[in-house]
Amino acid sequence: MSRSIGLAHIVRHADGTSTGVWGAHTLKSAFQPIFAFEDGKLVVVAFEGLMRPFRGDQAWTPAAFLNSVPAAARLHVETLTRTLHLLNAAVCLSPDSTIFVNFDPSVFTEHAVAEAALRDMRLVLHEALIDPRRVVCEVTEQKSGSQEALYDFVATLKRNGFRIAIDDYGAEDSDMSRIQELHPDIVKFDAKWITRLMESGPGYALLATMVSTFAEQGIRTVFEGIEEGWQLELAERSGASMVQGYALARPELAPTSFSVFQAEGQETRSEHARPAAARPEAHDKAAVRHERPARKFGRRQPS
Repeated sequence: MSRSIGLAHIVRHADGTSTGVWGAHTLKSAFQPIFAFEDGKLVVVAFEGLMRPFRGDQAWTPAAFLNSVPAAARLHVETLTRTLHLLNAAVCLSPDSTIFVNFDPSVFTEHAVAEAALRDMRLVLHEALIDPRRVVCEVTEQKSGSQEALYDFVATLKRNGFRIAIDDYGAEDSDMSRIQELHPDIVKFDAKWITRLMESGPGYALLATMVSTFAEQGIRTVFEGIEEGWQLELAERSGASMVQGYALARPELAPTSFSVFQAEGQETRSEHARPAAARPEAHDKAAVRHERPARKFGRRQPS
């Protein structure tokens, strides 16, 4: 097989993990767990791969790093970060974990670009021994360079066994037409948007209705940015399929402790999986805002 763009910029380490090199920057993978509600418990069902750039010992924000990348190189950097996350997932996460990786629609300017992206995905999955059915491809809510190329690419991903998620639904460029065109398996609701809706009764009712509408179409939902206990309670009550956020578990750089975390089983949780408001190091912003019955992670406290 030919060498992929992403693999050409990868450095392997003795512990099995990988980092990426782009100019003066080192790129690392962080993983954040995604939880599902199952029989009154929260169960880890997936992990999202998140880029963490460094220049020497100095951490950069992903936005600052991406802003430093010329437009012509964005596709290569996108490919590199997905490659990095998949390689690290193969050595850091349980072999049955679902892995979420991001795609930026703005780089899909023509069919040849989409074909190259798919070819790279196949090469990396072959290298990492990961089944495509474990991978969820997140399409971020940004304008596409070519809607036709993006739609064709998503259709091809589906035919090859990948699942599709729409990320940041409810953000500025989000609309129902994209849901109708892409037919995603999962919709991830924008964190700021759902928090704003949760602040009022009518907003919460709208949120619950949208979750129900998506469920009727066979689309699962993820509430992102869950940072407080009251948000977790409302997410469960709304019928959301999955939740993700600092109240549950923070991202960890590879190599993570999540392999141990998963091995402990679904009913016994490590410190990482306790709600942030229950952890000694929690900040004020993670405190429960409204008076609600106390909740132990994974099961309800007797009232």
